[in-house]
Amino acid sequence: MADEDLQTAGAISVGSWDWDVPADRVTADPAFARLYGVDPAVARDGAAIAAFFGAIHPDDLPRVQAEIAAALDSGAPFESDYRLRQPDGRARWVAARGRATLGADGRAIRFPGVSFDIDARKSAELRLQALVALSDRLRAPGDPADLAHAAVEILGRLFDVSRCGYGTIDRAAETIVTERPWCAPGIDPLPPILHFRDYGSYIEDLKRGETVAIDDVRDDPRTRDTAEGLKGLAAMAFVNMPVTEQGGFVALLYLNNAVPRVWLAEEVAFIRDVAERTRDAVERRRVEQELAALTASLEQQVEARTQELMVAESHLRQAQKMEAVGQLTGGLAHDFNNMLTGISGAIEMMQVRIRQGRIGELDRYANAAHGAARRAAALTHRLLAFSRRQTLDPRPTDINRLIGGLRDLIQRTVGPGISVEVVGAGGLWPAMVDPNQLENALLNLCINARDAMPDGGHITIETANRWLDERGARERDLEPGQYLSLCVTDTGTGMTPEVQARAFDPFYTTKPMGEGTGLGLSMIYGFARQSGGQVRIYSEIGQGTTMCIYLPRHYGDAEGEPDDALPAATLSATAEGRHAVMVVDDEPTIRMLVVEILEEMGHTVLEAGDGPSALRLLGTGAHVDLLVTDVGLPGQMNGRQVADAALALLPDLKVLFITGYAENAVIGNGPLAPNMALVTKPFAMDVIADRIRTILEG
Repeated sequence: MADEDLQTAGAISVGSWDWDVPADRVTADPAFARLYGVDPAVARDGAAIAAFFGAIHPDDLPRVQAEIAAALDSGAPFESDYRLRQPDGRARWVAARGRATLGADGRAIRFPGVSFDIDARKSAELRLQALVALSDRLRAPGDPADLAHAAVEILGRLFDVSRCGYGTIDRAAETIVTERPWCAPGIDPLPPILHFRDYGSYIEDLKRGETVAIDDVRDDPRTRDTAEGLKGLAAMAFVNMPVTEQGGFVALLYLNNAVPRVWLAEEVAFIRDVAERTRDAVERRRVEQELAALTASLEQQVEARTQELMVAESHLRQAQKMEAVGQLTGGLAHDFNNMLTGISGAIEMMQVRIRQGRIGELDRYANAAHGAARRAAALTHRLLAFSRRQTLDPRPTDINRLIGGLRDLIQRTVGPGISVEVVGAGGLWPAMVDPNQLENALLNLCINARDAMPDGGHITIETANRWLDERGARERDLEPGQYLSLCVTDTGTGMTPEVQARAFDPFYTTKPMGEGTGLGLSMIYGFARQSGGQVRIYSEIGQGTTMCIYLPRHYGDAEGEPDDALPAATLSATAEGRHAVMVVDDEPTIRMLVVEILEEMGHTVLEAGDGPSALRLLGTGAHVDLLVTDVGLPGQMNGRQVADAALALLPDLKVLFITGYAENAVIGNGPLAPNMALVTKPFAMDVIADRIRTILEG
């Protein structure tokens, strides 16, 4: 680097030297001599080069000597930056520039040069590099102690101190606990627990949140009487940087030096910045680990006794919020209890009439129980869809008709203090969507709207056809095309931009602890994206909120409403001809019912309780046209594996899966093969009969 470059970089010339190499005599001006710790009078008359080497930092000395030797051998310019030990205990950065003059024999005879003070610039560069390294280390994996050690190591090396550590504070006991300090070679760590008052009175300043920076413990009135003890700790100079939270002294970042040294204001400010960054990172990592540990223990907590389970549920709500059914409304619970009462009451009355011999009234009670069971099954599907454990079953759906069927339930759910208005677009396009999932998405949006209007208000449910061009689609993160929108607008409190930005994050909620899972909107978002659509929020504080679900248009007609009545001929109507059907289910009651349905339809039935038994029957050469199998089977073979093995034996075999709510991973969320179909538990007898007829006729 040229001299003028050093000047523009903020360097200040501190002196020059001239070294008579053969005589090993270095003459230097007074400024250069003082900087290197040599008597100016001696330097004026000439001193050995070794006298000047003594001031160079031990970590830099071997490198500088090697660079000087290379310059003497080659005559090339000498340029080197290194640290000099100063009387105040600090190390000062200098830049030395010189060039040796070679004699006729190629040996150096003179070596003049000049030194520049670059301490301010170099220190600023090193502090910036330290901050970059600190940011990288604080983001790296590891436990809280790893992060704290990384921070104090960077700080200790930067300031070339004897010891650097980070510890937590017991304010009442006036102690600090340090796990992993950084220590220079030859320096021991502090005791695991250190009592501040054993080493001075500065604890009072720390409690007030004041930084304690002492250059020499023998001179400061707070430590003068305990200087010998501090000397034994290699802490003749130290900085104690308190970290406070909510007015309380909670942690301390400290630097100790075995000999007195001056602490500059910019150094203290940098230490304060590092202390705050370290505290934030350590506490964040500690909370993350506590949540991870709690998550790992949830399954064991769920399997514990009832009293232990209630404690686990409290942790569950606070940490991971997996209790998705916590948002079910009183209206749904009321309906479900009504249906259970209808079923149990009808069965009890049937038993009474049978004992009385009045069998002519059994049909009335049977029809009542059947109707309640069908409504309960529909409600169960809705709850499973709410918990995202329902197999996706998209169908061409009339959204206006779906909203009309839910309107009474929505009104009961939000309560009498909130009015509900439905504005359905004329000529609304159908959507290919799972209606159960969409129903629950709409219920969730209305529940959120209700909670945003504690003093009552108005909810508007509106549908519309949307043409999205390139710009409109890009704003909604969709492909251009035709969509329909389902929007729920409330007159409630609205959302801040910060809340809107995080509204779809899993487990994020603004509700008080124990009153919200934070899963509702994230489920709606996942359902909309899985259906090829999107969800968007439009909200202003005090003006209310509009939540819009965008769904792709289905080019075709929507399905008609299902008929709740059970046709009398459903079970007796058969597909053309008799077929051989195998039923595989480990639940005897379900297997018995399916077998009886098939026999009523005129089919020949084989049955098995597990996968290996079914394959043994097929291995005998039995011909089967249709395999009806539960997905969740005992043993090491699930229903999908049984079907795959059976298809290897009978390539033309058709398969009807019976699935529960948690078996999607086996079947998959995508469409089934043409020779396969699906019926979801709980199912009505006419439903499974219709599925059997359809797949056999297909």
